Amino acid sequence: MAADRPRLLLISHEFHPHRGGIAVYAAEMAAAAGRLGYEVEVWAPEAASSPERDWPFAVRRLPMPPTHDLPSQWRMAGELHAHRHALRGATLYLPEPGPILAMLFLQYFGVPKGARLVLTLHGSEILRLHQRFGTRLAAGRLFARADRISVVSRHTRDLLLGHFPSAAGRVALTPGALRTDFPLAAAPARRAPGGRLVILTVARLHPRKGQLHVVGALRALPAELRARVEYRIAGAHGKEGYDDALRAAAAAADFPVRLLGDVADPDLPGLYAEADVFAMTSVPHKLSVEGFGLVYLEAGAHGVPVVAHAIGGVPEAVVDGETGLLVPPGDTAALTAAFARLIEDPDLRARLGEGGRRHARRHSWDESARTLFGQPGAPASAS
Repeated sequence: MAADRPRLLLISHEFHPHRGGIAVYAAEMAAAAGRLGYEVEVWAPEAASSPERDWPFAVRRLPMPPTHDLPSQWRMAGELHAHRHALRGATLYLPEPGPILAMLFLQYFGVPKGARLVLTLHGSEILRLHQRFGTRLAAGRLFARADRISVVSRHTRDLLLGHFPSAAGRVALTPGALRTDFPLAAAPARRAPGGRLVILTVARLHPRKGQLHVVGALRALPAELRARVEYRIAGAHGKEGYDDALRAAAAAADFPVRLLGDVADPDLPGLYAEADVFAMTSVPHKLSVEGFGLVYLEAGAHGVPVVAHAIGGVPEAVVDGETGLLVPPGDTAALTAAFARLIEDPDLRARLGEGGRRHARRHSWDESARTLFGQPGAPASAS
């Protein structure tokens, strides 16, 4: 790469082969920064036995596991301190909570000295940082030190400024978009009469993702409508016994509930092609919130209408009445009614599905990267 290109170092615990919205966000922002003209290098944990992809940027693997526990945070802090001289003169970009937590400690030891510091916040980490006095004090200092702080939704921006008002003036709105390798599907064909309508959730098995709320709402449908649906759940990594609770709920339902386990990215388009409705009814869980939800854009890009809770940043990913139906969290009757509307109205499903296809294309990684980092040689713009 040309020596006169400004350097950008992206540090992330969540990067390939780790899966999830933050891992996608980190990789796509790195690629977009490269297209803007930055010399990009990603520092990420070891990839174990997974082969490295052919990235459009350099990747440096750090000798540490890809976890967020305290030992990993200390390992990350140690790696950044050991290589602190490499940070000088670079834009240091921390797109997720892991390296931000490490930097809470390092800032007291002069790291990153001589680097431009850029952060991205997704939502839940703001609540966790504010919860305890020590982390609240350290985070306030770090946010004051940062040159730019990006948020993935207006909801996250409001959380940040509500808990850390001193961040005002540094905040940029940088929502995610479809993966650049995301296969755009043709408009789905109308389903022939007969057969069951498929309701699909793609998410890790976690209480915050709300799969049990979908099962409960579908069980409350009239018997005639229950006989017309099948619920498919793609996702793994169950926590807090949640996968066991889902299996019990599936066994008790009088309509098919299929737990598909972890589904590889190349196989997801086939799932979306068979789906009539996408549902992810996120709910607050402890200090965890839904900051945006890239999966809603993916469902929309496949022309699948969405049912979701109006919570966190979800209303920015799902436009009520245009790409899907939003209902208040905790209102099972409203959730059941939303499913009933879509089951009974194929024209509504088609209209919302087409709206989702349009909405998904409105988002751009290049625009988010330009907003956050600025065009090389030009200042970044606030939003």
